[in-house]
Amino acid sequence: DMILNAILSGVELGFYVDVGANNPTELSNTHFFYKKGWNGINIDALPGSMKKFNRLRRRDINLEIPISDRQEILKYYMFSCSFYNSFSEETAIKQKDRLIGTKELRTEKLSVIFDKYLKNREIDFLTVDVEGLDFQVIKSNDWTKYRPKLIIVELNGHGIESVSENEISKFLAEKGYSFYSFSINNIFYIENEFYKIRYPNKYKN
Repeated sequence: DMILNAILSGVELGFYVDVGANNPTELSNTHFFYKKGWNGINIDALPGSMKKFNRLRRRDINLEIPISDRQEILKYYMFSCSFYNSFSEETAIKQKDRLIGTKELRTEKLSVIFDKYLKNREIDFLTVDVEGLDFQVIKSNDWTKYRPKLIIVELNGHGIESVSENEISKFLAEKGYSFYSFSINNIFYIENEFYKIRYPNKYKN
């Protein structure tokens, strides 16, 4: 969030979207901005996850909906540590000792969520951390209509040397975004037109 704060330093009351929000305060990319007066949309698949958001993040729109690039029913794996929750059977096998239950959930596209809730708001940043469906979430947006200034995606254990070959990086490059920064757990992408405006001396086409 400090990297985001530096890039978006000129934005007083911005708008964020957090897919895979999980917790309103712990390990949250948006909590700092909420405290600054921002608001946005928090989305998580875990049933009951938005009770705490509705109590602590009342300015936000809080949704219990799994996001993917097509509408379908998927098996959701739930663990004793909710940060591992995933639709990935591979994750369920690896974390089988922590598995506490499964539930079938119907997915929705990000574009549908935006059509319903965005109300012409500009998205300052989109953060995605859904343990295995990150690319599907990215693909589910309508990139002609909704263009966040910044996108943050979990790395899933890959190093910076693999960023250029990452399927998300390639997809976003086609949509007009550039790799901007790298942290221990996340990749940051910046929308090219915003990049030109924010850093006119740094942008390279």
